[in-house]
Amino acid sequence: MSVSTRSYVSEDGTQWIVQVMLPGATNAMIVFEHPDGGSSRRDRYNWVNIAGAGARNVTSRADAAAVLHELTDVQIALLYRRSMPISAGTN
Repeated sequence: MSVSTRSYVSEDGTQWIVQVMLPGATNAMIVFEHPDGGSSRRDRYNWVNIAGAGARNVTSRADAAAVLHELTDVQIALLYRRSMPISAGTN
């Protein structure tokens, strides 16, 4: 299984790797991987709703590459701005 990725450059100049994970019938997790690659501590995520014929069948799974392909640059920017850290920091 190949993993499809895109890149997104945030306002601070960080170039994030964008992936679709956990695609379901009606939604998928969009993961923004920080370029340091050392840990997932800086990675972020958000959920996107999926429309289409597959959404009527709860046992179906969307194709991750197709979901990523359908997302526009504007949608990815909005998902990033509303994203949350994957890992909660400990104090």
